[in-house]
Amino acid sequence: MLATLLGFFMLSLDATAVNVALPGIGRTLGGTTAGLQWVVDAYTLMFAALLISAGAVADRIGARRLFGTGLAAFMIASAACGVAPGLGLLIGGRVVQGSAAAIMLPASLALVRQAFPDPARRAKAIARWSVGGAVAIAAGPVVGGVLTSAVSWRAIFFINLPVGLVTLVVLAGAPRSPRRAVPLDPAGQITAIAGLGALTFGVIEGGENGFGRPLVLGCLLLAAVTLAAFVVAEARAVHPMVPLGTFRSRTVTVCVAIGFAINVAFYGLIFVLSLYFQRILGEPAVTAGLMFLPMTALLSSANLASARVAVRFGPRVTIWTGLGVSALGMLALLGVCTFPDRLLLAVVMVPAGLGLGFAIPSLTVMLLDAIPADQAGLAAGMLNSSRQIGGTLAVAVFGAMVSGRAHFVSGLRGSILIGALMLLAATAAALTLPGQAKALSE
Repeated sequence: MLATLLGFFMLSLDATAVNVALPGIGRTLGGTTAGLQWVVDAYTLMFAALLISAGAVADRIGARRLFGTGLAAFMIASAACGVAPGLGLLIGGRVVQGSAAAIMLPASLALVRQAFPDPARRAKAIARWSVGGAVAIAAGPVVGGVLTSAVSWRAIFFINLPVGLVTLVVLAGAPRSPRRAVPLDPAGQITAIAGLGALTFGVIEGGENGFGRPLVLGCLLLAAVTLAAFVVAEARAVHPMVPLGTFRSRTVTVCVAIGFAINVAFYGLIFVLSLYFQRILGEPAVTAGLMFLPMTALLSSANLASARVAVRFGPRVTIWTGLGVSALGMLALLGVCTFPDRLLLAVVMVPAGLGLGFAIPSLTVMLLDAIPADQAGLAAGMLNSSRQIGGTLAVAVFGAMVSGRAHFVSGLRGSILIGALMLLAATAAALTLPGQAKALSE
């Protein structure tokens, strides 16, 4: 539990802290705005493309072994990023970091699933696991700003090394994970990576440079073709990476869809408001990070409260309650998002983050309980892949909507409205989930 929590904390902290460091990286290494954008997007691209594949591999070779391998690779890549003499090498290091993060995340959830076979104890464990990410999300922008200002942006990457070493030492004492003695699915692996990679790349490029460019259209067409090939390959495979029968479960399908909607709303909101605070209100990076602190700091408390409520009333209740609160918070933010009062903005943002922090642990619990224990890595990969793609789509589309100062405010309102509508739809979907007893036996 401690090893997975530390690993999840490190991944989440790195992902959020780097955003604040981009201006400092630009001053040191040079490069265009598009080049700096790829410091973030290179990580996102590989993270989204490899998640499902990594989850299936974790079930086959053992979650502990894959988690340790990913952790070692993440540390090596962090060191390479910290000493990178140019922007190209830094982006290359971020590609490896994203790949390693994709390996670690589903393996960490699989370890939690295997360590806590009792559903009630597992719900509490997943809530504690979620706290690692929530605390990192809250601390990331502030830590990134402080380290960049006081030391250097390179310190953001070097801080991963001592945390990673401690995690490896703790992981060495964990028991070996069970394995599924079935062959890997190379056709599924290749088509999934190609399809998700092409989709992510096309969306990122489209949001930055326009969706009508031949490169973007080609990537989106390639994504459609390869993802269709993935479905065909999985339907014909003797030992498919993602058994298509899994999606006959309403629980699995709805949970994956809700995960997508959550990240569209949450990461889309953070992205557009970060730009608004700095470009329109003129706040420095550290102050912009602090404005998110009231919203993100309560995520960990909401995670823990979610586990207690879920044990008593069932995970479905916490999911639709959290999503509903977050949707109402987004609608309230829509009414005050252009007010110049910084304190009011920070306070109104709180329900949006609080509701999602309340919903996510139970969403994870319900999905893991709906899939056999030996496929826990697959379940984690599917959920987090859908979430990562949702966040990537939101950043790309919302970024296009707020491009240009003249249209920024209307684009900001439109982005928040889309996020609110996605959460309202997710709330309605959550009401169709089975009750606790049925979910646990499905």
